[in-house]
Amino acid sequence: MFREMSFISYYFHWGREDVQSLSHNERRRWCREISEINASLNPSEKKEKSILELGRTPVR
Repeated sequence: MFREMSFISYYFHWGREDVQSLSHNERRRWCREISEINASLNPSEKKEKSILELGRTPVR
């Protein structure tokens, strides 16, 4: 949840309350949309992973 929230907040400059008010499915949808926009604006031979494909890091 924090990764999704950080990702959306970074790109859209939305506040914590705005992002937290979204359902999990809505947050994942926005993350996919942002990742697709980034991929289309920055095409490369090496396909970069979207935020949703990155491995989870353990919380310490």
